[in-house]
Amino acid sequence: MESWAGHEVPRLPGDGGPLSLYDSARRGVHPSNPAGPATMYVCGITPYDATHLGHAATMITFDLVQRMWRDAGLTVRYVQNVTDIDDPLLERAERDGEDWKVLAMRETALFREDMEALRIIPPAHYVGAVESIPDIADRVQELLKDGAAYRLDDGTGDVYFDIATAPEFGYESNLTREQMLELFPERGGDPERAGKRDPLDPLLWRGARDGEPSWPGGELGPGRPGWHIECTVIALNLLGDRLDVQGGGNDLIFPHHECSAAHAERLTGTAPFADHYVHAGMIGLDGEKMSKSKGNLVFVSRLRADRIDPMAVRLGLMSGHYRADRAWTDDVLHAAHQRLDRWRRAAAAPSGPSGAAFLAGVRERLGADLDTPGALALADDWADAALAGTGDDPQAPALFAGTVDALLGIRL
Repeated sequence: MESWAGHEVPRLPGDGGPLSLYDSARRGVHPSNPAGPATMYVCGITPYDATHLGHAATMITFDLVQRMWRDAGLTVRYVQNVTDIDDPLLERAERDGEDWKVLAMRETALFREDMEALRIIPPAHYVGAVESIPDIADRVQELLKDGAAYRLDDGTGDVYFDIATAPEFGYESNLTREQMLELFPERGGDPERAGKRDPLDPLLWRGARDGEPSWPGGELGPGRPGWHIECTVIALNLLGDRLDVQGGGNDLIFPHHECSAAHAERLTGTAPFADHYVHAGMIGLDGEKMSKSKGNLVFVSRLRADRIDPMAVRLGLMSGHYRADRAWTDDVLHAAHQRLDRWRRAAAAPSGPSGAAFLAGVRERLGADLDTPGALALADDWADAALAGTGDDPQAPALFAGTVDALLGIRL
């Protein structure tokens, strides 16, 4: 599957500093110290609807991680998936009387356009679940042979992962069993499924059903993959046994990331699957989480169609810390437009305060768990000073614009 087009990222003077990130498993901020190429896997969309601001906020978060690593001189190997076959996609296609493949292709194309508009650096590999099915089937077969998976004896051909074979299950989310049982059905799990060894056992392979798409699965029989094993296999194939960052929205901590890590660790014998499990907060509207089920989504493509500058959208989403659940309001967007205009006028000033000091400050703030509010405040202060005629560095406006572009992704 093709990714979206990239853009030139300015090279800043000097080398960027270290990056520390909050790790959900350890429940604290820890240094990110890739030993070689920095590896990152981010869970992408299930393409049954357009890109909403929650998606955008998550992708901006990991775009900032990539920008900081690159600024530090690291080579980045970044992989993102597309869950282009899953129950929600099939349900939406049936509801609308549409071919599921056409729906997936259209919404994936729109997602690419939105990512380009928001100036998200594209992943090195953008991989669909469908194209990965042969590899996924092989890995499920490995788990069966290893005794970590089992078939239901009801003739469906369904295969489940046995969480009893993952003694550390739960370490990533830090949830109690009771909390897991509450969240599991809300997030795609099937705790009531008859024949499972444990209500929390996740699906690895869904046997073929009449009226549903299916693919050859070798010894598994025809069917299609479960959600969690999809990401496991794509990440293992392209990034190796251990990741520097596994990322996504905080609604993926359990069960998705918990299960995908358990699958990977059982397959490879290497733990933990990721050095950092990094999760972005949710974006709300009118006091509620923005979600498809609530019908309160704000779509990036709709904002673009209304001629809203994507850089203002990006700024608005970065005005709160990435880990915080936060609201999107007209006031947030209005403030972002004002900030963008002020920065653009400052970048055109004949001189300004020290550009080197500004660059160092932004590197420091972003290096501290992506403190975008702090970085934006530094940019506001620099812009205000430049517009007031303070500072006599004629090179500073260009370095200001380059810093904002390279590290924050904002084109002035």
